[in-house]
This record gives sequence, structure tokens and C-alpha cells, in this order.
Amino acid sequence: MEVFQNYCTGSSEEMVAPLGLIFMIWWMLLFTTPVCVGWRCTDSEMPDWPIRNLTLNQRKMELSWVSSMNFTEYSCSMNASDGEIRIKVKNTNCMFEKNIARPLHNGASFSVTGVNNNTTYSSICTFIPQGMPGTAITNFSCVVYNVSLMNCTWCAGGDAPGDTQYFLYWQNSREGEEMECELYVEDGKGRHTGCHFQNVAIKDAITYFVVNGSSKDSVIQFYDEYIELYTIEELMPPLNVTANCDGIQKDCIIKWERPQISHSSKDKCFKYEVDIKHKANAEEKTKDTYIIERKNYYTFENFNMRKRYFVKIRAAGSGCLVNTAWGKWSAPLGFGNEEVISPSVLALLLTVVATVLVAILTILFCKRTSYWKVAFPQIPEPKNAFHLLPDTNLETECKMQSITPETEDIILVAEVIK
Repeated sequence: MEVFQNYCTGSSEEMVAPLGLIFMIWWMLLFTTPVCVGWRCTDSEMPDWPIRNLTLNQRKMELSWVSSMNFTEYSCSMNASDGEIRIKVKNTNCMFEKNIARPLHNGASFSVTGVNNNTTYSSICTFIPQGMPGTAITNFSCVVYNVSLMNCTWCAGGDAPGDTQYFLYWQNSREGEEMECELYVEDGKGRHTGCHFQNVAIKDAITYFVVNGSSKDSVIQFYDEYIELYTIEELMPPLNVTANCDGIQKDCIIKWERPQISHSSKDKCFKYEVDIKHKANAEEKTKDTYIIERKNYYTFENFNMRKRYFVKIRAAGSGCLVNTAWGKWSAPLGFGNEEVISPSVLALLLTVVATVLVAILTILFCKRTSYWKVAFPQIPEPKNAFHLLPDTNLETECKMQSITPETEDIILVAEVIK
């Protein structure tokens, strides 16, 4: 990063101009964006001022100055769009730590004040970002997942030229080196719109991100942001979820282990949400949800052995440097038995089966004894009408003959042979 000093101060020569021209120049200064790094100070026109030559080291967020008086104490401040920071120091430099520093992409003002013999001396400098409005990225966001992976995404500035390319740099600690993204994500035009990080270590310090841009047509504004990485970490599911049920006591002890994170090994840094459902009518219905603070077990009472339950658990930070948002759910764990048939249905089924068995046994018993003939007597055969003619002994023989396919008739020939 660069050290910003008095690069854009104007000339001190006097100008004589009509009043209308002066107003026009002020209007242009208000609504045009400077094309160089803006660091403008009130002491530039007063070389003998006791507090002068304010210099900002943006990478370290360190403000330094030169003093020609013996001030016992200085008060330095940073005033940005989202608030003011004020620090008291004994020497001629002050450090705005990352946990209190403010982003600079919207501009900021810095001041140093000293008191000597009841006289107050101040020097103020203003940082004005370079570049054309609307060219900086928007919608910058990052997420840490799977313990050590991180993705950052952003959108190109709405007024950025078509050849604009963006570059992401980050600094994980104040003492650490500033590093560029190693694996960019591109859109359909080949423009960088994201970055993938590996082996990310979450530390106590705040991480600084800055996205610069370049274009042949215009100067691109930068975007910067301070993020505590633990606040954007997506927590993994709790590990080794088990359920040990006691049918006599009618309860289940559900246990688990804390989710894996890289920056803490304390079990008491989490709270858990335990969701238990039971299976009924082919649909899972919520039985209950419980919030467990700083413990890794839960006793599920009024357990019904005839029902099948499913439990899943997720975690969130509680009292430590752990993200307080709920993390991922664990895989559902089933315990208990499938719900058995209700007593009324079971009684009906037993009745039907018993009735069928009794009927089958009764039929077999009757067939083996004379009761069957009594219950179902044999029907006598009909008498032969020709048996009443004693002198007639007829023998009938019927023959079927097939006819030719042309007539498609069937002829029945009866030949009586005496």
C-alpha cells in the first residue's frame, strides 16, 4: 500500500477572478472527482505551524506528524462515514488499530490536536479517494466454511468501463504481509468477481480487505473493509451424534461433540439446537425443539419405544469468538422402533384369521365323517325315458362331419343302427 501525503495540494498563488467564476470553480470542485490520491491538509499554507506534515500509512493505519513545540499530550482522531475514533498519545504518531479503524473508500478526515500554555493547536488532513464515482466494486461479502476455506464475491461497479479488471488484496494481521488472491473467480467477460482462499487461519485480529481496479479509460476507485473472520464462519455440524435409549426409564440420552473450528478448542463456546421428530403416517412431524447452552448432551424424556424418532443438531457461538449465527445441521439420526399396529386393528385382524381357520377346519371335519352327506345329500340322477319301451333297443351314434369351407355350415348326421 502507499503512504499518502501532500500530493494534491494546490498552488498558493493569488488569483483575481470575477465572482461568477469563483462560484463556478467551487461548484466544479464539489461535484468532480480528483484523479489523484487526495491528501489535503490545513497546515500546507502555514509552514511554521507547530503541528504539521501529517502523514498516513494506510497499510498500518498509522498517522504521524512533525511538532515544533513540546506538547505533553496529543489527541488524534479519525472521522469516517460510520463514526469517529479519538486516541490520546504522548509521542508524534498514533496507530488506529484494526479493531477500531474505519474503511477509507468513502473518504475520511484526520486531525491532531495539542495544547500548550492553554493554547490549542490543531492540524486537519482529508483523505479523498481517487477515481471516478461508480467504478468501485459493490456487494462485497466473504464466508469461511469447512474450517479453512473462504470465498469472497463482489459485483463490478455500475459505471466501470468494460475493460476494468479488479484485484483483491488481504492482510490477516497487522504484522502479516499483504497478499493478493491466488485463485480468482471470473464472470463471462473474464472480469474478476470473486476469490477462493485455502488454508485460512482465523486469528483474533481483524482482517483487512481491499479491492483495487484498473482500466485504460479511467481511474477506478478502490473498496476496502475490515472483517473479523470468525463472524463470517459457517459452523460445521456437531460431530458423533448418538442416542442411547432406556425402555424401562422411558428416556434417551442424546450426546454429541462440538463442531470443528480452527481457532478454539473450548467446549463451552457453543450453544446447540436439538430438533427431534417422529415418523407418523409416512410424514415426519416435529416433536419438539430444544436449546442447550454449553452442554453436549440432552435427555429426551417420555420416550415411546413403539415410535421411530429422528434427531438433528446444529451449533452457534456463545460467549467466545465464535459466530453466533446457527451453523449446518447434522445428518438425521434415527432411534426407536417403527410404530406397531394399533390394538383395535390387531383385534380385527385376529378375528378375521380365526373365522377363516374355523371354517376350514369345519369343512375338513365334515368331509371325513358322515355329517357331510347329511348336510349335503347327493342329488339322484334322472330316469331314462326310453327304458319304458321293452321291445325297443335303440343305439344311437352321433358323428360329426366337417364340411367344406365354402358353405361354412355344420351338418349333424345321425345314423340309427338297429
